[in-house]
Amino acid sequence: MKLKKICELLDCEILNAPKNYEEFEIKYAGAADLMSDVLAFGKPKMLLITGLNSPQAVRTASVIGATAVLIVRKESIPESTVELAKDLGIVLLHANIPMFKACGELYKLGLKDPITSEDT
Repeated sequence: MKLKKICELLDCEILNAPKNYEEFEIKYAGAADLMSDVLAFGKPKMLLITGLNSPQAVRTASVIGATAVLIVRKESIPESTVELAKDLGIVLLHANIPMFKACGELYKLGLKDPITSEDT
């Protein structure tokens, strides 16, 4: 699924993205607030959905090769998180919606779970 479609569906605020970000392909969506869980199940071409708005979420996404980070449930995102996303070239999105809603909407559109999906 194209990242553009996800951004439109969830009414995301784009905090950091290259010019061609809309064409990025997202194959998996994984949600967690514990970055140790993300390190265990993360995959490339994944959208990391988290309520953690610290730079650690962006750093973890970089380690696992995630395409983008979507921060949910928060009113504001610290500038240090946005700056790290810029430095590491990670797409950073924000949607002030519950994590459950974000996951449900993406599941309905056919995004796969990185834990149970065998293909990479």
